[in-house]
Formats: sequence, C-alpha cells, structure tokens
Amino acid sequence: MRITSIIGTWVGYMKFPIWLLAVLLLLAGAGASHAKVRITNDRGGLIEWYVDRYEQLRVSHQSVVIDGLCASACTIVLSAIPHSRICVTSKARLAFHAAWDFGARGRVVPNPEATRWLYSMYPSQVRHWIADRGGLTPRTIFLSGKQLESMYRPCGLGA
Repeated sequence: MRITSIIGTWVGYMKFPIWLLAVLLLLAGAGASHAKVRITNDRGGLIEWYVDRYEQLRVSHQSVVIDGLCASACTIVLSAIPHSRICVTSKARLAFHAAWDFGARGRVVPNPEATRWLYSMYPSQVRHWIADRGGLTPRTIFLSGKQLESMYRPCGLGA
C-alpha cells in the first residue's frame, strides 16, 4: 500500500481536515534544516578539503557540536560556520599549529603563507588566544575547558 493511500485512508477515518494534515507535515519537517553535525575525533587534513566541506555545511544552515578533538584543519570550522551555530561540550578540544606541506622525500616543510591565511581566518578572540601562546608554530597548542567555553556557548542537553 502506498503512503498516499495510507494517509488518505487515515485522514478519511479520522475526519481530519486535509489542510491541518498539511500544516502538521510541514511542522514535522521544519527541524530538518537545523540538523546538527557532531565533531568528535577529527585530526585534520588538507585545508582545501575542509574549506569546501565547511562551506557546504554553512550554506546548509546546520549547527555544529564540537564534542571531542578538532585538530589542525578541522579548526577552520570556527571561521566557516557562524558563531551562533557552534556549541562545545565539556569534551571539546581544539588543536592549533602552523600549516605545512610535504617536501622532498616526504619531509614536512612549513608553509608560512598558508599559516598566515589560516590565522587570519580565525575569530578575533581565538587569534588573541593563539597570539598569547606564541602564535601558530610547529608545536601544537590546545584550547579546551573553561577557556573554550568562554568563547563558544556550551551545548545544551539535547546536543
């Protein structure tokens, strides 16, 4: 039996006005555009991939729950997604370091231009926090706990 037949039978049986059913179906789907994406153990990767991924996420109007490690290129989420659509849990941990490329024989080579670009993308309070710790260097620095919660809203119970 097709879903339209089932709904039609149900509506007829319940003596439900069809316009009310339409309103209920619209309301049931209203939350779909406010879906949440959860970041739990993202170690980062290619900057370009994250820029594209988060641009798609931004235009979809989804919210982001940071609920674990978000390292390296993953932190681009802070600049790509509006502040109001990001929340952090007590397990959230952001890891920052300078950008790099693979050089000859697979060696890691610093990329100062990409590092400057990455740093400039972060919200000002994150840039200040990074600057207070010596800037983006090859050494990884971590933002978590109360310091992170002072910059981003804690997630509610339903996150």
